[in-house]
Amino acid sequence: MKNITKILAIAIVALGFATTSFAQVTATATASGTIVTPIAIDNAGDLNFGNVAVSATAGTVILAPAGTRTITGGVTLPVVPGTVTAAQFDVTGTPDYTYAITLPSTATTVTSGGNSMSVDAFTSMPNVTGVLDGAGKQTISVGATLNVGAAQAAGIYTSGTPFDVTVNYN
Repeated sequence: MKNITKILAIAIVALGFATTSFAQVTATATASGTIVTPIAIDNAGDLNFGNVAVSATAGTVILAPAGTRTITGGVTLPVVPGTVTAAQFDVTGTPDYTYAITLPSTATTVTSGGNSMSVDAFTSMPNVTGVLDGAGKQTISVGATLNVGAAQAAGIYTSGTPFDVTVNYN
């Protein structure tokens, strides 16, 4: 029994030394975060389909983001085009970052007195995703389709509420 007690005592002492031989160690790390320039968008020019002539047949004027027009149905484009411009939006933010572009998914109504037409099928250049240049800038051009009714009344048609173009960093 004395031998077992001695062995047990030696084991406890050895275990005690073994525990203290594994000293506590510590590692460190730093914390950091980067605040990027907030993305911003500003209107740099409104959408204008220019002068349009109508007939007894409905039609459309499709204004591409590049500013070119095509027509369908009973719509014609007069020799004097008037002011034709795709909408322009200046985007600014952190250089070389990509961002998503969200265009209106519902039609916008343009009115002249009691008469109205709808504008829909918005498109943009760049399409869906943009990339800010080395200075943190890019311009988005937005086109759409003007839906002209048969024998649409003459007038200057304007939207009562503007349409939204939204950008978000990817």
